Amino acid sequence: MEFEEPDHLTSIRHAIREICAQFPAEYWRERDTRHEFPWDFYNALAKGGWVGIAIPEEHGGGGGGITEASIVLEEVAASGAAMNGASAIHLSIFGLNPVVKYGSPEQRAKYLPEVAAGRLHVAFGVTEPDAGTDTTSITTRAVRDGDHYVVTGQKVWTSKAEQSDRVLLLVRTTPLEECKRRTDGLTLLFADIGAPGERQPGVTISAIDKIARNAVGSCEVRYDGLRVPVTDRVGEEGEGFKYLLDGLNPERILIASEALGIGKVALRTAVKYANERTVFGRPIGKNQGIAFPLAEAHMKLHAAEFIIREASWRYDQGLKCGEQANTAKFLASEAAFFAADRAMQTHGGFAYAREYHVGRYFLESRLMQIAPVPQEMVLNFVAEHVLGLPRSY
Repeated sequence: MEFEEPDHLTSIRHAIREICAQFPAEYWRERDTRHEFPWDFYNALAKGGWVGIAIPEEHGGGGGGITEASIVLEEVAASGAAMNGASAIHLSIFGLNPVVKYGSPEQRAKYLPEVAAGRLHVAFGVTEPDAGTDTTSITTRAVRDGDHYVVTGQKVWTSKAEQSDRVLLLVRTTPLEECKRRTDGLTLLFADIGAPGERQPGVTISAIDKIARNAVGSCEVRYDGLRVPVTDRVGEEGEGFKYLLDGLNPERILIASEALGIGKVALRTAVKYANERTVFGRPIGKNQGIAFPLAEAHMKLHAAEFIIREASWRYDQGLKCGEQANTAKFLASEAAFFAADRAMQTHGGFAYAREYHVGRYFLESRLMQIAPVPQEMVLNFVAEHVLGLPRSY
């Protein structure tokens, strides 16, 4: 076994850190407070070619794997950008995986270079108000009308919808009651929703008022007769759930990497404060009540990092990685929140002052235990598919 990081990954780290150094924690606090998308940050990464890191070279991307993409997102989060920074580029980095793997040659040639260059912004529309993690229960309907689909329904938690030109949209083309299996009859569309300020007829986007990660909006999107050309269907009709599943493991790995980055910046911030803050004539970091939890946070993050690396390596090698990807998401989310929580405790009352940033890390790391899949569903997966226990839901 080799535990030394390959040179090309270390080079990626240094390059991302150099870009992120131009956008300190204060920048992210301001964008979060103003609910303002970080365009200059996004454009800086796009200019460097990092938005297209996981898109094939023949389509203008960097040709990297999930390992390279995970390093990029970890470093972005660890810079102090946390989820605001990672979410701004996450979908562009990997959200088009279904198009890469299942899209037509024409779709790949037309859209992938635009995404890699940072010119085409894409959202992902799956979750619905009454479906949540029960994806097969979605009701957004697409009815064939000649060479178009007519889409009607509602999606929620569509991140970056306000800035996006297109959305990877999961719809029902066959009603559930007519399907042999619940996973049948779902289709993936790469729908044109129009540019910001010039939305297509039948598309209404409303931002959801959130407690955190406000530089990147999460939206409710209503579709009332949106017409989508059949040529914008990804793969075959009725096979969308299969295409969606194929992207779940890499998504979990990338989310785990972002959580790891948040945990690292929270711990780094806490250690700095513990060394500088003096109470009763001594730095508070000298007290074991402060030092021991921070040491524990370091160990938890370090352990989570190992499973992330295993998971991404297995995915890039074409090996089964469901157990590793889900475990990475679970452990990294837990470790990140523990580190952020201990950073809050280390700062005491000042943790509630925005200028110290740890409150932002605390709130954003808590999100990782909920989305894109809650911890309980990860435990369900491991219990059933790894341990062989009866299905519990």
